[in-house]
Amino acid sequence: MHPGVIGHRVLVRADLERVHVFCDGELVADHERIWAVHQTVSDPAHVEAAKVLRRRHFSAASPVVEPQVQVRSLSDYDDALGVDIDGGVA
Repeated sequence: MHPGVIGHRVLVRADLERVHVFCDGELVADHERIWAVHQTVSDPAHVEAAKVLRRRHFSAASPVVEPQVQVRSLSDYDDALGVDIDGGVA
């Protein structure tokens, strides 16, 4: 089924010949039923769509969160260390 419905609830209807998958009432997959045991059958278009979605997910720019810290005037440090504004020591 198309990777765009990953994480969504789907309804699967299968008969002896076909498998139909619905998401929110919309047909998202219609495939021939494969009776092989322990086999995975992938639609090449779905594999490519998964690559695109994966790239899009990991390339989405995340905003840089700046930490909120208190900003202190540098003159406060001068006063605390006894530094005169003219560059001398008080």
